[in-house]
Amino acid sequence: MSNAVGKPVSRVDGRRKVTGAARYTAEIELPNLVHAAVVGAGIPSGRVLAIDEKRVRDEDGVLAVLTHDNLTRIASQPPLLPSLVGGAAPGETFFPMQDDTVHYAGQPLAIVVADSHERAQYAASLLDITYERADSVTTIEEGRAAAYEAATLFGGLMPGRNERGDVETALAQAPVRVDVDHHYAANHHNTLEPSATTAVWDGERLTLYDSTMGVRATQLTVAQLLGIPIAHIRVITEFVGGGFGGKAMTWPHVTLAAMAAGHVRRPVRLALTRPQTYTSHGHREEQEQRLSIGAAKDGRITAVRHEKLSVTSPFDDWAEPATGVTSQLYTCENYLGVHRLIRGNVMTPTFMRAPGESLGVSTLEVAMDKLAYATGVDPVELRLRNRASVDEHGNPWSSDGLEECLRTGARLFGWERRDPEPRSRREGDWLIGSGMAVAAYPMAFMMPPQQARVRIYADGSAVMQCGTQEFGTGSTTAMTQVAADGLGMDMSDVTFEAGDSDLPNASASVGSMGASMVSAAVHNAAVELRRQLIAMAVADGGSPLHGADPSAVVVQDGRMSLGDGSGAGETYAEMMGRNHLSMTDALGDWTPPPMDTPHGLMTFGAQFAEVAVDPDFGLVRVRRMVGVFAPGRVLNPKLARSQLMGGMLWGMSQALLEGNQMDPRYGRWGAGNLGEYLVPVNADAPDVTVEFVDVTDDVAGPLGVKGVGEIGQVGMAAAMMNAVFHATGRRPESLPMAAELVMDPMDPMGPPGSPA
Repeated sequence: MSNAVGKPVSRVDGRRKVTGAARYTAEIELPNLVHAAVVGAGIPSGRVLAIDEKRVRDEDGVLAVLTHDNLTRIASQPPLLPSLVGGAAPGETFFPMQDDTVHYAGQPLAIVVADSHERAQYAASLLDITYERADSVTTIEEGRAAAYEAATLFGGLMPGRNERGDVETALAQAPVRVDVDHHYAANHHNTLEPSATTAVWDGERLTLYDSTMGVRATQLTVAQLLGIPIAHIRVITEFVGGGFGGKAMTWPHVTLAAMAAGHVRRPVRLALTRPQTYTSHGHREEQEQRLSIGAAKDGRITAVRHEKLSVTSPFDDWAEPATGVTSQLYTCENYLGVHRLIRGNVMTPTFMRAPGESLGVSTLEVAMDKLAYATGVDPVELRLRNRASVDEHGNPWSSDGLEECLRTGARLFGWERRDPEPRSRREGDWLIGSGMAVAAYPMAFMMPPQQARVRIYADGSAVMQCGTQEFGTGSTTAMTQVAADGLGMDMSDVTFEAGDSDLPNASASVGSMGASMVSAAVHNAAVELRRQLIAMAVADGGSPLHGADPSAVVVQDGRMSLGDGSGAGETYAEMMGRNHLSMTDALGDWTPPPMDTPHGLMTFGAQFAEVAVDPDFGLVRVRRMVGVFAPGRVLNPKLARSQLMGGMLWGMSQALLEGNQMDPRYGRWGAGNLGEYLVPVNADAPDVTVEFVDVTDDVAGPLGVKGVGEIGQVGMAAAMMNAVFHATGRRPESLPMAAELVMDPMDPMGPPGSPA
């Protein structure tokens, strides 16, 4: 009987976090712990001629200086298969400190180990490295002439090109055509907790305390790099202070910590500094996206061409897959999506919240807004007129809800009161504009079986275990709810244990799939144990339920009883005590559907924004945002709203503030800390409304959970860009929308009705 799932339960770990009892990786104290500091390359390309260690070795407390001359060699390099497939998950197919070659600025060249963090950092600053610098490419402009079309993405998991029909002919023949050409600055994860790893060797066995979004992925990757059995590595992650994709892969610093610990034969903590987080675990790459739409005069789409150009590393064909949603969100017979890459002297980019689609959908939705103005069709109506009821292969959606999201969002926002004429609304010096966009994000399975184990003890308490991790989303709370309902127990009697690779297998929590995968395994484990206990009771001659039909037995608050209202029954604890059982357990698993399942796998939403723009100074103030989403079953609306609101605010940040520029002279990022890389603060946050549309999904798992981690960010930047156009009559073509892109030029922008 369900009591907990669907309720806005507060976090079970809340007290530990607010009292400081929750321990993050860099806070775990161990006997004889020493500290490692990484020294990064000061050039973007070339080789190391010499490393002068003398001053460093003379410093008090220094235990070791590791370079390519004395560091252990890796056993083998795992291929670039992302953690979403459940295997090893290296962040890049390059492991540093194996030779003298420099591929990018910040690349680890040396590690200094000392008896304190401060001594290690200071000693590392004294290391003198001499280089031979080579020519480098670090920006799109520098490498544009050498761009090439990517055959595959993600180490071969996805094609770089996707096409159907005859796009060029359809575009040429379309009565209406719109084009967008956008430049997007690089973004960085900026988790509150910088990545950190503590490595401890006990003979041939290694324990890693790591800030990771996937304990199993870390275990598998380090095992392959070091050439040791998986069973000899244990990864523990108590709490993670944010991940956003930057901690989904296993980056070199994790294995370097293990190598340093093996060298000094003491536990070693390697905690990245804030500037090092910009060069140590990927980023959302600098990119350009071009999109063309051909349509009939009534706005019905006939052709879409979507092209992306971005900078990758010297060794990996990595690009966010920006064209996947574009190919299937709207009905369109003629489509082309292409990814082109530039090999640059940067580290391999990686997943970042709503990877690919946060900017891919933004490009599409700005083009849709232009199409709405070109055809005179209301932007909401245009989406309704074109929305696809099947995916690109003709499969029906596993669940939809897009129409309800659009209509509900429009009603909550008051869209019908909007005058579509640009620059038609002014309040004092501020121009007021409103915009909207569709949000859509794919459910990307391809996962191995997910597992969970549950135990019930003779005192009536239960422990559910799963090798997932809590990285700030509230997963332990939601899974406690699922476990309690599956067992028919009160939440207060259930403990959820996670964050340990010794626990049953779960894949990394990426792509909004964590809630779906883990809840399925937890639910199945709980239901299996409940079934076993009911079977024991009806077979037990001493039970009030002896001989009853198992299907007629219900469980609530840990008590099994007949559903006929007679009251006959007993608790789990009573039945176990009579049978002299101290505990009993069950293992549950769930195998996600394959990628070729005959259903379209997508989560939908709609987002609306109102902005105020000061045209003289180019200031944009977001006044309110509305997001309506159809994420399947919502396990905990309080947690889900928090996730979705965070995504929407991040979309606002992406549109207005976030962006890093590469200085091509030195091959270094211009911003290297939170004092220079802008993110919103509380004063920037507008009123945010988040609502859900109920949809039932029988494909996403036994509970119908689709996830909310990414969808909140998708489309929000486009809604902002469209709102700025509505306010000013001008369309910024870059993100973030810097003041000079928004403010009036020397000549007036023109009267209302200026061309879109």
